[in-house]
Amino acid sequence: MGNLSLVTIVIIAANVLISYKGFNDYGFFDRYKFNVGRIQAGEKIRLFSSGFLHVDTMHLFFNMFTLYFFADVVVSHLGNFNFIVVYVVSLVLGGLLSLYLHKNDYHYTAVGASGAVTGVLYAAILLEPNMSLYMFFIPIPIPEYIFGIGYLLYSIYGMKAKVGNIGHDAHFGGAIGGYITTLILMPMLFKTNLLMVGLLAVPIVILYVMHKTGKLN
Repeated sequence: MGNLSLVTIVIIAANVLISYKGFNDYGFFDRYKFNVGRIQAGEKIRLFSSGFLHVDTMHLFFNMFTLYFFADVVVSHLGNFNFIVVYVVSLVLGGLLSLYLHKNDYHYTAVGASGAVTGVLYAAILLEPNMSLYMFFIPIPIPEYIFGIGYLLYSIYGMKAKVGNIGHDAHFGGAIGGYITTLILMPMLFKTNLLMVGLLAVPIVILYVMHKTGKLN
């Protein structure tokens, strides 16, 4: 990772400023968080605005920390404008998947940039599949694609088992958004990196099959 691009700095700053506004103003937080009932009533802005709110500073930190490491990989390959496209599509698709899966739970709420950030992570894996991650508790580098696939498989488990107070479906929707958008913007990846394109599709196919067979419930 080199110097942060201006677009990455602006997105991180927007998340920090809007999140801190939400920390100190519950009315603001409540007005712009993801809420199934309010979105179905016509407040579509929540699909977007909720992606800039966070529950607390730790939630904000981990999302921005991940974005900090992977955003400029995407920027360097796709450019600033297309990076924004990947980010926004991932954010909104994460919200749409949550809305679809919780359409009958009118009180379901969520916040966070996790969908957008997971989309950026998936885009980065497609664009630079040989990158590795170093985890604090694991002394050896982990191939990024192993982390990405494992993360989404855990998200499927979390969606089925309802593990923790975490929007696993938004993570998954964001990853699908990053995956599809990156392939549309760089179709040459089907030729240069077909194996990785196929591997990263595995969790998406598993989720689809589980949904169709009713095994997510």
